[in-house]
Amino acid sequence: MTVSSAPISAAPGPAIERNRKFIRWWLYSICLLVLAMVVVGGATRLTESGLSITEWKPIHGAIPPLSVGEWEEEFAKYQQIPQYEVVNKGMSLDEFKFIFWWEWGHRLLGRFIGVAFFIPLVGFWAKGMIEPWLKPRLVIGLVLGGLQGGLGWYMVASGLVDRIDVSQYRLAAHLTLACVIFAYLFWIARRLAPRQAATEAEMHGLRGIGTAFLALVFLQIFLGGLVAGLNAGFTYNTWPLMDGQIIPAGLLIMDPAWKNFFENVLTVQFQHRVTAYLLVAVAVLLMIQSKKVSGRKLVMMPARHLVGFVFLQVVFGIGTLVMHVPLHLALWHQAFAVIVLGAAVDYLAALKGPYSVRV
Repeated sequence: MTVSSAPISAAPGPAIERNRKFIRWWLYSICLLVLAMVVVGGATRLTESGLSITEWKPIHGAIPPLSVGEWEEEFAKYQQIPQYEVVNKGMSLDEFKFIFWWEWGHRLLGRFIGVAFFIPLVGFWAKGMIEPWLKPRLVIGLVLGGLQGGLGWYMVASGLVDRIDVSQYRLAAHLTLACVIFAYLFWIARRLAPRQAATEAEMHGLRGIGTAFLALVFLQIFLGGLVAGLNAGFTYNTWPLMDGQIIPAGLLIMDPAWKNFFENVLTVQFQHRVTAYLLVAVAVLLMIQSKKVSGRKLVMMPARHLVGFVFLQVVFGIGTLVMHVPLHLALWHQAFAVIVLGAAVDYLAALKGPYSVRV
């Protein structure tokens, strides 16, 4: 028989509840900042601003150009990359400033998130407010944030030499990792909240479909990154037909065939559509199964949220497509991808219940 080295007490005491409340709301605020980061990143992409800063200066780069000479120096660096020569040749300094500020704001927000995570983490740790089992989980969150910064520069670097934009592979990976960070921190936060735990029957009957839905959301986010990276949303702007057909011709015209799923604009948009239909079907099935297995408010409320957000996301997605990707609607679509992800995490957290106290 194996004896656990960390006995578990079912209910936290007042001091632990208070500490968990502070940490939970801190994590909620970080998740909100990550959501904002995804939206700002989407705007940076849609305004073609992501390559306007051609160097990675994690510390010094927080200070923008402060003089005419510094602005002209930054502009001269941008003029050396292919995007300027092919897309923006002849742009004015004021036009350059517009795209520069989007990218600078995106990077500044990333730095701010790092500070907003690190300083409270140190403070909570020093005050003994973090339970021992939680410490490594929060450190993992910090490491993931650092990896995201490095991946962001790796993405930008792909567009500075032989391309006029960034690699869709790297963009999709960058977006997906941001959403992994959001989901990871939101999972911890929701499980630090006091709530009733699901029964074993509810866990057994619903965890599988909840996990499948979450996996599909991550897949769809990655596919959405490919769509953004290839500007595929600006093509085939009709719905429900695509190029006049339900299943358009030319899905596998590239050789080898696997490249179509990552580099063929038609295929990339089509698979994004199909996965959306699948998500709707699984969301509805999840609601039906939740009612059948449980029916309790504990399960049904997050299930209803999940279904509602999915249908809103579909509306935003169709609207973004048929209106030829207007900035405001495209950003709502991107934001709701993260909101749907949060709903999927919350559903599983409701099944899992709050963290027990390890004494």
